[in-house]
Order: sequence, then structure tokens, then C-alpha cells
Amino acid sequence: MSEFESEREEEGQSGLLSEEELREPRMYRVLLHNDDYTTMEFVILVLVDIFRKTAEEASEIMLSVHRNGMGVCGVYPREVAEFRVHEVEKRARLAGFPLRCTMEED
Repeated sequence: MSEFESEREEEGQSGLLSEEELREPRMYRVLLHNDDYTTMEFVILVLVDIFRKTAEEASEIMLSVHRNGMGVCGVYPREVAEFRVHEVEKRARLAGFPLRCTMEED
């Protein structure tokens, strides 16, 4: 047993992670919201480039956004979801579109 391990045992720590420390991270849905200005082609491009969707998957999500007012792009851990929301909004602004992208806990 190493010196570090014996110190941990003396402190009452076995070196094993507790159930709380092993819990899966919270997941977040990333959503695109419909507007009257962003083109369908741009939405598909974003879905393919940022969310790594196939052209067919991107078309299905885009149609959901168009028909239902919003569509789910994917479900990710918080940091990944935040990054993708930021990337969508940055790319939309650069292209001159008001496309909104949000996230919510799954």
C-alpha cells in the first residue's frame, strides 16, 4: 500500500467513488425555433455542420421546426449543449438571420 493510500484510509476514504460522484451528467435538449426570415437551406446547413446530422435527418428536423415552431437538434451534456447553442447563434448572426437556438433540461 502506498503512503497516499494509507493516508486516505486513515481519513476514512477508501479511494472508491461514491454513487453520487458516479451519477450521469444532466442532459439538455438543444432546440431550434421557427422564424419568418431564416431560410430552410440555412437551417439544414446548421444541422449538418454543427449537429453532424445527415442531410435526411437535417431535413426532418427543419420540417419539424417549420411545422411545429421548434425542433430538437439533439440531447447533450450541458457544456456541449451550451457550445452548440452559441455556435448556431453566432453563425446565424454572421449570415444575417434571426434564428433562435435554446436548450432545456431533458
